[in-house]
This record gives sequence, structure tokens and C-alpha cells, in this order.
Amino acid sequence: MKELSRRERELMEILLRRGKLTAQEIREELADGSSYSTVRTLLRILAEKGHILAKLVEGRYEYEAAQSKDRAARASLKSLLATFYENSAEKAMAALLDQSASRMSREELDRLAQMIDEARKGARK
Repeated sequence: MKELSRRERELMEILLRRGKLTAQEIREELADGSSYSTVRTLLRILAEKGHILAKLVEGRYEYEAAQSKDRAARASLKSLLATFYENSAEKAMAALLDQSASRMSREELDRLAQMIDEARKGARK
């Protein structure tokens, strides 16, 4: 989503979080009280760029992200790793643990440890 404006990114985040929505429902999610016509214009631009799909349902358009939430998350994570962590998952994990380890439950830490153990079994030597 790098090539999107701040406002376009905001609409995409709403659609990825909530799924299919009408322009009015998206407008209601925006904190700044954007006009309906502004939201429709942004949605048209996002559709032209191929980021969202529009479908006429019972006389109203419903909008949804063109790619799944999982795929968008993976692309965003890849960009985050490249931008801030020199493409290092280790550096990103260290930063995450530094930020949140004290708030994580024992069960969450155990699941992370299990994922690391499973990754070790499949790691190249």
C-alpha cells in the first residue's frame, strides 16, 4: 500500500478490517467526517488502481479489498521488514518482544516458543 495516499490507505484499512461495506458505512468509520462525495471519489480511485472491488447489491455498491487480509498483511510485513529491519525477521522479533513481552501471557510465550521450535526443524543448515 506504499503507493496510496494517507486517505486511500485509511479506506483500505477499514475495508481490510471490516470486509464488504457501502460508501456510507465507510464514511461512518472515518474520524474526520469526510463528505459522502469525497469517500465515493476515493473509492473510485482505489477501484481504478485495482485495490478494491465494487459490486452492485440491491441498488447500492458494496466495496471490498481486492486482495485478502492475509495477503495484504504479508505484503505490509514484507515492506516493514525491508524498511525498518534490514529484511531481518530476527531484528523484527527482537523489537516485538522488547515492546510486548512483559504484557504477553505464559500461554502466548509458550506458543511462540513452539513456533520457533517448529521453524528450527524446517530450517536450512
